[in-house]
Amino acid sequence: MPLAFTSSDVAYIALTVFLVASGLGIGYAFLRLGGTFQRLSSLIGGTERDLLPVITKVGGSVDRVNHQLDKLDEATDSAVDAVEAVDQAVRAVSFAVKTPVKKSAGAAAGVSHGFAALRARRGWGAAKKTAKEAAARREADLEEELRSARGTHPAPPPVSPPVTATAPRPSPESPSAIPPEGGIFERPPI
Repeated sequence: MPLAFTSSDVAYIALTVFLVASGLGIGYAFLRLGGTFQRLSSLIGGTERDLLPVITKVGGSVDRVNHQLDKLDEATDSAVDAVEAVDQAVRAVSFAVKTPVKKSAGAAAGVSHGFAALRARRGWGAAKKTAKEAAARREADLEEELRSARGTHPAPPPVSPPVTATAPRPSPESPSAIPPEGGIFERPPI
């Protein structure tokens, strides 16, 4: 008996071979995928088992660090309070010392200038006035020096120095007092 295959039989046989081969390929892929999922599950389980204690230890360490930082914050606050107290004490001492030093420096400058004015003019009133002005000027200068050393704003300008002797002024009619048209005095040729 001869075996005769028709074209439709050949197509069915080819389709059957294709479907069996596809089924075997897909089955093999699912088998490999199952193994991969098993290894992934094992990895996640091991990571969970090993990582959770580490996370717990890190949490405890963070709590201890926060506790130490709270202690450090209290110590820093205490140090700031101590620095403020020292600053207030230094300011009080500096204020208590500054006034007598300023007065004594002013008195010394006043006595020096007053004595010099008394010798130069031989007048008690002018010497007294010169001494008072020099004392006030020295006190203002010392106050300015102290403010600049502290870095604060400058004090008002000191009292102007007393006028002791004036140079004779040229009269407006004299030729040396009137500048030429350019406003600049020219030097005479030599």
